[in-house]
Amino acid sequence: MNREVEIHVVDTLDDIPAHEWNRIAGDNPFVRHAFLSALQATGCAVKRTGWRAHHLILKRDGEFAGAMPLYLKSHSRGEYVFDHAWADAFERHGLRYYPKALSAVPFSPVTGPRLIAADHHDRVLLARGAIEFSKQMDISSLHVLFPQEQDIEALTDAGYMLREGVQFHWENTPEGYEHFDAFLATMSHDKRKKIKQDRRRVTDAGVTYTWLRGHEIDQSALDFFYDCYDNTYREHWNPPYLTREFFGKIHAESPDSMLLVIAEADGQRLACALNMIGGDVMYGRYWGTREFISGLHFETCYMQGIAYCIEHKLARFEGGAQGVHKMSRGMLPTPTWSAHWIADQRFAHAISEFLDAETEAMDQHIQELEAHTPFRKKP
Repeated sequence: MNREVEIHVVDTLDDIPAHEWNRIAGDNPFVRHAFLSALQATGCAVKRTGWRAHHLILKRDGEFAGAMPLYLKSHSRGEYVFDHAWADAFERHGLRYYPKALSAVPFSPVTGPRLIAADHHDRVLLARGAIEFSKQMDISSLHVLFPQEQDIEALTDAGYMLREGVQFHWENTPEGYEHFDAFLATMSHDKRKKIKQDRRRVTDAGVTYTWLRGHEIDQSALDFFYDCYDNTYREHWNPPYLTREFFGKIHAESPDSMLLVIAEADGQRLACALNMIGGDVMYGRYWGTREFISGLHFETCYMQGIAYCIEHKLARFEGGAQGVHKMSRGMLPTPTWSAHWIADQRFAHAISEFLDAETEAMDQHIQELEAHTPFRKKP
């Protein structure tokens, strides 16, 4: 029996019931209905900021069956996969690169579902539907950032080119480390010594930590976090991507997805990291501080995150974009991916050759990193 399948475009998720979306999207907090809707509702990812929503919705016999978060972008900011050289090449040849189509979670370099569907067939339909949409809009290119493994298979089948990157993630043992010292015991002597020295500096400065999750987070704690987050951006002469209203909306609608790590000394709050949690995975995302203390950043953002995962039996901690320095804290190189479709075949061929060479170099880079593991070699 044939079932009618249709793909259409929406500029908001308001008409998609959250429970239907989340049933297919799973527990990755960045593609949950609350997160994506809040980005738009609070003015963070809207046309004014260069993110114009054109989400693809897959329906079967009129019922919601899948989706692909999709935006038209007028720039490449807030993506963490850099295509500025591609844009420059288009412009040097008198061709328009922007707007481009982008499937990603704005401002979030986190791997997760991009083809939100129950099976491979529907994921391929969405991937091809995005290409057809791009052709109809007569735009230069289509990019899918940080897709998960099952999406990559569908994107490959749909004719996208793949690009490899790397992040640094911490993995728990299958049975879970019994405590933090058990984790440290697996590291090489010099790395273990360095971590202990760095942690001692923070302790000697009188810094203590509080973990707040879900409804433990009150408005004053959220205000403090945002003050630190905003201050960090302003120190680099940039306005923050996300608003206080955005974080308040996420906390109101999905409180258990948020963990605040707050550093204090002499009864005063000094620094804060906000991590996101979905299922058994924690994602390090936002951080800020009011003053400099040696080792404070690494302790607040990474070591406290690992300690929380160990205590609460979480399987993985993704420490965020970039950062070879994270290896010395026990985070190992993990490949990440993006997928690309280029309308102009001349540029598509040139970019394909570039990606082949870049992937070979990235594979070699990851192998070299893996050879310098921070963990003790097993006998």
